[in-house]
Amino acid sequence: MTSKPILAQFSPLKQLFTDFWQAMTPKRRRKRPNLSRLGRHPHLLPAFVRESAVAIRYLHLLAPLDWDRFPERDLQTDWGQPTVPFASFAAAYLVKLDQRLVYMSHLRQYLIEHPALVWVLGFPLVPSSHTPCGFDVTVSLPTARHFTRMLRSIPNAVSQYLLDETVRLLQAELSTEVNDFGQAISLDTKHIIAWVRENNPKDYVEDRYDKTKQPSGDPDCRLGCKRRRNQRTSSKEPPSTPPDNPVPAHTLSVGEFYWGYASGVVATKVPGWGEFVLAELTLPFDQPDVAYFHPLMADTERRLGFRPRYGAFDAAFDAFYIYEYFHRDDEPIEAAFAAVPLSKRGGKRRQFDAQGLPLCDAGLAMPLKLTFICRTTRFEHERGRYACPLIFPEPTGQSCPIQHKNWPKGCVTTLATSVGARIRHQLDRESEIYKEIYRQRTATERINSQAVELGIERPRLRNGQAIANLNSLTYVLINLRALQRVRRRKAARDSSA
Repeated sequence: MTSKPILAQFSPLKQLFTDFWQAMTPKRRRKRPNLSRLGRHPHLLPAFVRESAVAIRYLHLLAPLDWDRFPERDLQTDWGQPTVPFASFAAAYLVKLDQRLVYMSHLRQYLIEHPALVWVLGFPLVPSSHTPCGFDVTVSLPTARHFTRMLRSIPNAVSQYLLDETVRLLQAELSTEVNDFGQAISLDTKHIIAWVRENNPKDYVEDRYDKTKQPSGDPDCRLGCKRRRNQRTSSKEPPSTPPDNPVPAHTLSVGEFYWGYASGVVATKVPGWGEFVLAELTLPFDQPDVAYFHPLMADTERRLGFRPRYGAFDAAFDAFYIYEYFHRDDEPIEAAFAAVPLSKRGGKRRQFDAQGLPLCDAGLAMPLKLTFICRTTRFEHERGRYACPLIFPEPTGQSCPIQHKNWPKGCVTTLATSVGARIRHQLDRESEIYKEIYRQRTATERINSQAVELGIERPRLRNGQAIANLNSLTYVLINLRALQRVRRRKAARDSSA
């Protein structure tokens, strides 16, 4: 018989099982305050964070956002390591944009050099007794590859929520200064060049601009034209017709083509305070400018809480539904309209009578003959066909006063029945209020200029979702910087008063 009881012999096995169970069971960590709460209660910051100028600077930049309602993912799942919160990643990426760091490896190195910033941003920490801050910053941070994976997998609604917050903060901050914030907006698009060899003119690529041959470097980018212009020469002599392609040279057009994306942005300008982003949307480069209008205006209206009265656009937005959106039925045209140049593709400028009927070249009102649904354009809409009043509905027996070339068959014209089709021709583009509203276009130009400085034009990314998140967070940072400028100016004015 052994001198030890049999139960005592199983004690080491029990201890081994206990250690294994504790190792496999996720440890409950004390939840750190988010950025919003740290901004409201700075006494909760540890001493090493309060001593870090970098951490305090980014706390002041990011804390105004409402992180309490941030659409976070489920953080309870633990597959051997803590789940990285979307909030921590989004805040860290805003730091990357602000510091103009090119790659995720640069961001990770920057965070390693500033452990206090890692604590503030809310990354899960791995305790360590060998560091002054009490955690191992290298082990706590995700790898650069995981950062990249998160950028292309995080829902764009997360970035849009932060943009919602910046608009809310700016609207509240300027409510005491102006009463028409967002009433006049401008919309424009910014081209984004994909990171593919087809966009490198020094790299030989067969059929570089064949839209059916998708670049292998980016499966989501599309071929589009940045600008197109008629070919012109400095010589006074007309260009000769090429012998191998009998097409008149003066009819040729020169285009600037890229594989990539485009970012549409809605901005508003507040005189004396600056320009601010209201909405943003990223689409492949093959989409026309008008494809951005309805989604962006829906986001703008949702964030502002009302429909803007005035809009400034370039000639690419010269469509009847643009004018129709801003028009108020019970108010004159000058009270709410879209300032858009009249493009040449729409034909000659038409005149209308008091009932809204188009006038022919002889000045006669053309009655409506029939209506039909047009399904060949981007948006289905109702069109009306207007006929010569001397023939329809009954022949009058009179002759055309100007003996038009279409007589005696009579003239026929087709227009959209929407009120926007009439406003497009009736809008006085020489009036002072039109010119004043059209000058609002400088708001999007200045916003796009800031976005280019932050690297939006040539991103080092190869995924559409990643580029969409990059663009959204870029405009979030632009608004956050603008919010700081507004608050600093108000504080300086109040202190000098």
